[in-house]
Amino acid sequence: FQVEFAVEMTCRSCEDAVQHALDSVPGIQSTQVDLKNETVIVETSLAVEQVRQLIENTGRRVVVKGMGSGVSHLGAAVCMMSGSAVGLVRMIQINPDTCLFEGTIDGLQAGEHGLHVHEYGDISLGAESCGNHFNPTGAKHGGRTDIERHIGDLGNIRAEENGRAVFRFTDNRVKIWDIIGRSMIVHAAKDDLGRGDNASSRIDGNSGPGVAWGIVARSAGLFENVKTVCACDGIRLWDERDVPLAGPSRSNNTRSYVQAQL
Repeated sequence: FQVEFAVEMTCRSCEDAVQHALDSVPGIQSTQVDLKNETVIVETSLAVEQVRQLIENTGRRVVVKGMGSGVSHLGAAVCMMSGSAVGLVRMIQINPDTCLFEGTIDGLQAGEHGLHVHEYGDISLGAESCGNHFNPTGAKHGGRTDIERHIGDLGNIRAEENGRAVFRFTDNRVKIWDIIGRSMIVHAAKDDLGRGDNASSRIDGNSGPGVAWGIVARSAGLFENVKTVCACDGIRLWDERDVPLAGPSRSNNTRSYVQAQL
């Protein structure tokens, strides 16, 4: 599994610092640092967020540009989640039978939380307008490894005492092309995976209301994102994290950013 990062590097010492930060780290198999193109390719079994933090600890700004298994893949997607908890989930269809999920969610209560793909990409009312679990086959609710389950049943993720859940898993039922445009929700409670003794268990696993939600959108895979400056408003790639993604707030922040550069 490879991840491509854009890293703000200006000199050889920057390159050396990034290389040194990733050398001999358990879970990182190889690293390619390209000073000229300001990119870093990492082959790793670690979560993307963990690797990004290692690079940012050198004092450089970092953005994930793409991820994949080798050069080719069958599709990639991303879900930016907001609510009382916030975070990001990335997905990539490694092959026709395997979809990889990788994410970080902050602001959760410690413990397990149900994670599901829901049928509608409507977050106008938060989790309330996302509909039921994505279940095109009319199956009973279950766990990620169960033979019978909703396609959208992704089991549980675990938040640590600091409220952060970092997760990575593969699934053999979800196909990227079936869930783009739908929604994803992290729920307040643990999903009982349909093992409970009431009707709710068979529908949603007694996982409670949503605490974070977002729309699954198509994303760049490995080597597919060549953008360094947004053509719409001139924001540099590394400054995107400091500016809202859309809406009036982005426009206001963009003006402030441009004035600062001048």
